[in-house]
Order: sequence, then C-alpha cells, then structure tokens
Amino acid sequence: MDIRSLCIYCGSNPGNSPVFLESARTFGTLLGERGIRVVYGGASIGVMGAVADAALAAGGEVIGVIPQALVDREVAHHGLTELIVTTSMHERKAKMAELSDAFVALPGGVGTLEEIFEIWTWSQLGLHTKPCGLLNVAGYYDSLATFLDNTVSHGFVNATHRRMLMTAESGEELLTAYASYEAPVVKKWVERSDT
Repeated sequence: MDIRSLCIYCGSNPGNSPVFLESARTFGTLLGERGIRVVYGGASIGVMGAVADAALAAGGEVIGVIPQALVDREVAHHGLTELIVTTSMHERKAKMAELSDAFVALPGGVGTLEEIFEIWTWSQLGLHTKPCGLLNVAGYYDSLATFLDNTVSHGFVNATHRRMLMTAESGEELLTAYASYEAPVVKKWVERSDT
C-alpha cells in the first residue's frame, strides 16, 4: 500500500519522559524526509507540536485539523502547510480520516485513544481499508496490547480484527508493515451458540 498521507493521533501534553518528544521528532523527521504528508490535530504543543515541527523542518508537508474551540484557546499551530479549522470535534475527525491513507497513535491520553479506537472500529466494520497502528514508544502501549489480546481470548474481538491494529516499536517498522497491509474481509459478528 502506498502511504502518501499519514494521520497521527497523539498527546497535546509532552508526557513525563523526554523519550516521548524525542520519538515524536524522530518520527516527524522520517515522514518529512520520505515525503509522507502528516495530518494531525493542529496543535502547537506537546507531542503534537513536536511531530509537526520535525516534519516541517525535514521539508515535509503538515496539515493540521483543529476545531474553532481549540483555536480560541490559543493552541493552534500557525506555521503549518495548511491549518483547517472545523466547527466540531466530529467534523475534525472526519476530515482527518478523509485526508489520510493510514492512521497511527503515538503516546497520548484519552483523546488519542478515542481517536485510534474509532478509526480502528471503522476498519472492522469495513468503512475503510486503511491500516491502523500504535507506535509503542518505550513500551507505552504494552499494557493496552495485552488488554486487547484479552478481548480476543474472551470472544469479544475476532483475532483477525485484533491484528488490524498493528503495533510497532519504531517508525521504520510501522511504515514497513503499512506498505504490505491488505485489509482482511472478516465477518464482524459471531452467530449465537445457544440457539
């Protein structure tokens, strides 16, 4: 699969270890050097700002998509290739999905998790065939991956659907996995066994 535009979900906070910002900068640089457009939430702060600034510094194109309410709070990045201002969070997420060939979550909080889970759900439902993944910086997503494996063992998530949310330790590994991704065709629902 040819990834020309990558949607990045990540924290508007920097986290409590320098590794989070360092990895965001490394990933942003990689994307900029490879000519992969970054689509992200449009903020100038935290992991979000770090990945955007690094991609721009490496000559990349960065599109931010941010709701007006956050622009009003003065967190918008005004040095981007393009800043798209939306009226709502729902419109923001739909626009980011429309502009992107693939999706990844870097370390972040509740908003990051909500965004990657929603787009992964859309993939399970067959609403898109784009790859989704987690960039597992310093083991940040280890416990989440274990939990998701548990949803499979308890019969709530199909094993093939679980594998649709890839996990990588580095940006290089993630892009390699995305390049060979083919969306599986798997029935979402399981027939009742008590009938």
